[in-house]
Amino acid sequence: MSILLINPHLVIQRNDPMTTGVVYMPVALASFAAALRQKNLDVGVIDAFGLAPHHARIQEKFLVLGIDTDQILQGIPQESRCIFLFANQVINHLSLVAILQAIKQRFPNAVLGILENSQAVTAYALTPVVDEFFTHGADFAVIGDLEAGGITVAQWLVNGNSLASMPECSGILTPDRRNASRGEVPDLDSLASPAWDLFPLENYWSLRFGHGPQTSGRYLPLMTSRGCPYPCRFCVAPSTTGRRWRGRSAQVVVDEMAFFVEKFQVHEFHIEDLNPTVSDKRIREICAQIIERKLKISWKIVAGTKVESIKDGTTVRMMAQAGCEYVSISPESGAPEMLAAMNKPFKLNHAMEIIHHMNLNGIRSQACFVIGFPGEGPVERQKSRQLVHTLTRAGVDEIAIFIITPTPGSELFAQATGFDSLSDLNFTPVWRTDYAALNQFRKTLYLAFLLWKLRYFPFKILRQAFNFFVRRRFETKMEMIPYRALVWKWIGLKHGFMR
Repeated sequence: MSILLINPHLVIQRNDPMTTGVVYMPVALASFAAALRQKNLDVGVIDAFGLAPHHARIQEKFLVLGIDTDQILQGIPQESRCIFLFANQVINHLSLVAILQAIKQRFPNAVLGILENSQAVTAYALTPVVDEFFTHGADFAVIGDLEAGGITVAQWLVNGNSLASMPECSGILTPDRRNASRGEVPDLDSLASPAWDLFPLENYWSLRFGHGPQTSGRYLPLMTSRGCPYPCRFCVAPSTTGRRWRGRSAQVVVDEMAFFVEKFQVHEFHIEDLNPTVSDKRIREICAQIIERKLKISWKIVAGTKVESIKDGTTVRMMAQAGCEYVSISPESGAPEMLAAMNKPFKLNHAMEIIHHMNLNGIRSQACFVIGFPGEGPVERQKSRQLVHTLTRAGVDEIAIFIITPTPGSELFAQATGFDSLSDLNFTPVWRTDYAALNQFRKTLYLAFLLWKLRYFPFKILRQAFNFFVRRRFETKMEMIPYRALVWKWIGLKHGFMR
C-alpha cells in the first residue's frame, strides 16, 4: 500500500483510571482514510490500541494499552510511500513519540507526517509543539482539516515527488515552513463516510464502553459539523478551528446514519462534534429526516454542546422523537467572575429550561465543570458547588468535573510550567502545586452530587445502579466510568502495573 495511517496506543495515568483512559474511536482518522480512497490512493491502517485493547505495558507513570511497538513495525509494508501518525489525544503523546522514533530508526528513509486532531477538546494544536515531533523524526505535520493538506501531501509523495520540492500549501508544516494556515475543506458534504471497515470495530465494541455511554452492543461516532464559534480561554478549539463553525447538511448526516445501519447493523451513534447544535434549524432538519425515514436509531451528544444553541422545548421534543437519548452541556463554573475570565458565556435560566424539557422527554443530561482556572479560589469553587446543587434539583442526570490543564493551543499553555511530558497535560494534572486541594474538592463534590440526587431523584440512582451491576448497558457516563476504571485496574493488576 502507498499510504499508511497509524492510530497510537491508549495511555492511562495509573493513579487515575477514572478520569483518564477514555476510549475515543478515531473518527477524524477514519474520515481521512475515506478521503484518501476517494482520490484512488491505496491506504491501510494500523490501530495500535484497537488491535489489542487488553494488552498492557508500563511507560513511566502510565499504563499503555495496545499492540507492541515491534508489532507495529512488522505491520508496515516496505512499499509505503508515506506514513501518517494521528495525534488523537494529548495524553497519548508519549506513545506517539515512541512510535515515531521506532519507525524512523527501522525505516530511516520513510516520510513521516503527524496528523492534528482539530475537532476534540482533549487533543492538542500541533503548531506550538511541532518542533518536538521534528526532533524525533517527523518530516511534516498536517493541521486543520486532514482531508485538505493531508490529501495534497499524500498525492504529491505517491507521485514520486520529494517533500522538499512540494509548493507551499495551507495545512502543512515542515521544519522550513512553520507559518502555514489551517487546511479547510470547502464543502463538508463532499466527504465520503468514514472508512470504518479499516478499523477493528469488534474490539472496540467488546469493551462495552466508549467516550459516550454505550447502551447497545454496537455504536459508531459521528462528526456532523466542525469548528466552534466560542472563545473559551482554557480550550484548544479556538486555536485549531479558528472559531469558525461549519455544519454538514441534514440530508448527508442522515444518509450516513442509514448507511452505517445497513453496512454494520449499528443503531447507536455518538456525536463527537465540538458544538453540533449551533444551528437550531439544521438540528431540527436532522430530526425531521430521521423521523420521516423511520430510522430506528438512538444518538447521543457525547462531546458536549452549547446549551443556549438548543433553542426551546420544541427542539428537545424533536430530538427525543428522533432518537436522542443523551446530551452533554458545559456550565463550567458557578462563579460569574470566573465565566467572564474564561470568556465563557452561560445562561442559567435557559439551561434550567432545557434540562427540564430533557427530563420530560427522557433525554439524559450531563453538566461539565472545570476547576483550577487562574484566579479561582475557595469562594468561586463554592459557587460552582451551589450551581451543581441547583442543577441537580432541576434534574441533571450527571456531572463531570475537570481540573484545568494547559493544553497546547489554549491560551494557558504559554504560561504552563512544572510538567515533564505533554502526556501530563490531562485532566488529572498531578504536577500542579494545588492538585491535592483541587482533587479533594472534586471528590467531595462528586459525593455531594450523588447524595443530592439520591434525595431528589432516588429512582434515578436505583436505575443507574441496575445499569452498572446488572445490565452493563449504560445510559450515563457516571454508570460507565466506574466499570471502565475497573477494567483498566484489572488489566493493570494482571500485568503488575497498577498501584
